[in-house]
Amino acid sequence: MAQAWKCSGLRWSADGPVLVWDGGRRSALTRGKRVAFGVAEGGARICVGARGHTCPAGAAMPGRSTGARCEECARLDRAHSVAADTIADDPRPYRVYLAWFGPGMVKVGITAQARGSARLLEQGAVCFSWLGLGPLMAARRTEELLRAALRVPDRIPYAEKRAVRAALPETAADRAREVAELYERAVALPAWPESLVREPLRVVDHMGVFGLGGLPAAVGQVSELVAGGGVGGELVAAAGPDLHLATGGGVVVLDTRLMTGWGLVPAAAGEPTVPIRQFKEAAGVQDGLF
Repeated sequence: MAQAWKCSGLRWSADGPVLVWDGGRRSALTRGKRVAFGVAEGGARICVGARGHTCPAGAAMPGRSTGARCEECARLDRAHSVAADTIADDPRPYRVYLAWFGPGMVKVGITAQARGSARLLEQGAVCFSWLGLGPLMAARRTEELLRAALRVPDRIPYAEKRAVRAALPETAADRAREVAELYERAVALPAWPESLVREPLRVVDHMGVFGLGGLPAAVGQVSELVAGGGVGGELVAAAGPDLHLATGGGVVVLDTRLMTGWGLVPAAAGEPTVPIRQFKEAAGVQDGLF
């Protein structure tokens, strides 16, 4: 029986996306590469634990969950989390950013300065610009100011991001326009926190990094992994946690967060044999398994 590996998720490095495995092994994901793996027969998806510790209950997790953590481990993982607003005295400097994912989809967010643009790559931001730099609470107040005064969301569902990736504007100028317009409105707000230093507008475009130019529209996405099932396809693009895989039935999106918690084994390159949720616009493709 082949050794089963546990995936820790997709990470973005200076060289592009990599799959990280328990134990530290990494698999580079280059466009054109054949991605193929199977789920161990008779296996179950188990909670991945929290903060480097295994789940004490070894809780079983549903296949469709993107978190792969039980309620208790999820609570522990979010303890002392900036995202959960449980750290008010973090001394590190933070940046406020504006991120664009497609027409009409701009969000505001914050990230530690030390992380650079990693957070934007992880979210699948097609382009972005820094807005300001300062203490955590000033960055958080600015984020709230934009939400309240300009009605800018701080979250955009992945389903909406995926739906537009194959139909993005062709030029970088067109992709940057909404970010630039929102930037001007944001810096003109009178209640800007004094301790947050405004950063100049400089739009960074990830279209090429993600490989979205000329991307075929996806026909569906993997809804869950199942014991004994497999995934296979040629990598044509990667954005955030998503892999766009070319299969015999068209391009299928795999959210790599669905891989965590499973025992995965090598597999011969073949078509997906896991549940696929067909997109409504993908006419003529049969529902269910490929």
